[in-house]
Amino acid sequence: MRIGILGGTFDPIHLGHINPALDVKQQLNLDQVWLMPNHIPPHKNTTMVSSFHRLEMVKLVCQHYPEFQLCDIEINRDTTSYSVTTLTLLTQQYPQHEFFFIMGMDSFIQLPLWHQWQSLFSLCHIALCQRPGWTMDAHSEMAKELLFRQATINDANQSHQTKHGKIFSVNSQLIDISSTEIRQRLQQNADTQSVLHPSTRDYIEQHQLYR
Repeated sequence: MRIGILGGTFDPIHLGHINPALDVKQQLNLDQVWLMPNHIPPHKNTTMVSSFHRLEMVKLVCQHYPEFQLCDIEINRDTTSYSVTTLTLLTQQYPQHEFFFIMGMDSFIQLPLWHQWQSLFSLCHIALCQRPGWTMDAHSEMAKELLFRQATINDANQSHQTKHGKIFSVNSQLIDISSTEIRQRLQQNADTQSVLHPSTRDYIEQHQLYR
C-alpha cells in the first residue's frame, strides 16, 4: 500500500494538520494516512498536555476520518522521536508499503538540522505542503535537494517509480495557524470552531485541557 505519514506533537491536533493530510492522500492517490503522535519530540522542550491526552485526541480524529489510521510507534517509545529511526523501523516492519512523509515547507527548510536527515530519502518520499509565509532561498541546500528530487503528481501514480527519494509538492488549502496560537485561544476561551474538529473541542472541554 501507499501510506502517508504525518508526525507531530498534535498538542492539540487541528485542521491545519487534518486538511493538508487529506489533500496529500487525494492528490498522491494514497491508500491511507497514518497519524503519528510524538512522545519525546527532538525539536521541542516539552508538550502542554500528556502523551495520553494527545493520543486520545488523535484516536478520535481517526474515528471520524476513514482515511486516517493511528500509528503509535513513536508515542510508545521512551526515546527521542527521530524521524529517520521511525522510518527505518516502519520500512522493516512493512516492507510491502511505499511511504510518503508529509511535511510543511517550514519543516522542510529546517531539515538539515534533523538527525541523519539525508537518510530519509533512502526510506521514503517527501510530500511537501506549502505553508503561508514560508519561502525558500533559491541557493539553499534544500532548494538544491528539491530541484534534484522533485517529481510530479503524475509520477506518483507510475508503478515503475522507485519507492523512495522523490519530493512531491502538494497543493493544499493550509490554515495559517499554529498549535501555540490555538492553545492561546483555548486559554482565553476564544472561539476555536474554525480550527479544531468538534471531537477535539469536546475532548478538550471534557478534560479541561489548556486552561
